[in-house]
Amino acid sequence: MTDAATAYANLRVTRSDAGFATIVLNRPEKLNTLSIALRRELAEAVAALEADPGVHVLILTGEGRAFTAGMDLDEWDADGGVAARAYELDAVKALQQFSGPLIGAINGMAITGGLEIALSCDLLLASSEARFADTHVKVGLLPGWGGSARLLRRVGIARAKEIALTGGFFSAAEAHAWGMVNHVYAPERLQGEAEALALRMLQNPPAGLIAYKRLLDAESGCTLEESLRIEREASVASNRAVTRQEIESRLARLRRQGR
Repeated sequence: MTDAATAYANLRVTRSDAGFATIVLNRPEKLNTLSIALRRELAEAVAALEADPGVHVLILTGEGRAFTAGMDLDEWDADGGVAARAYELDAVKALQQFSGPLIGAINGMAITGGLEIALSCDLLLASSEARFADTHVKVGLLPGWGGSARLLRRVGIARAKEIALTGGFFSAAEAHAWGMVNHVYAPERLQGEAEALALRMLQNPPAGLIAYKRLLDAESGCTLEESLRIEREASVASNRAVTRQEIESRLARLRRQGR
């Protein structure tokens, strides 16, 4: 791993020659709360990684005992913006600028805005010590970064209402059982497993990762009929550009690698 050329005050960014990068939210003394400065840096970092031709998969995690505890409430009325400029400096929107797979490695607490960020990741791996909560209801607020819509799609209406209307914490094991988290690992294994997952993805053509992610996102929430239409249109547009020689070359490479 090599450090990114750009230094950030609230993030650590590393790139791997294998084709993935890692962003670490790095305000551990503040539970990695999403300050205005951190969200600005996050948008800058994601834009730089999206523009980097050597980065195809992104891992997001946190330093210390939290993934992120959500918005920095010390800034709620600061900087002349509404809700700490949450709608202007939208952390989820920033992450969505990365077109390849986004893996959330949830190392600790993911609370409220932190849960919204976790839910925006394509896949979630969690430490067995991770805990999740949507506490908007406890302070009289509503989510604004897509948290309600994504929670509903991940866990279903009944479970989403339980999580949202109680504001209570739930464990990584519960999140896994409910289908919100893909895998749970011991804390010391989490980063290694996230990198191993990135490497498995990178065994495939990067353009295919982007195209298939885009297709699944477009189909999410649609009726079956609409999903089939979207898939057919995307398939015709994509597959006509792939030659038989390219397919045979890729299959030969897989056979040489024993897969």
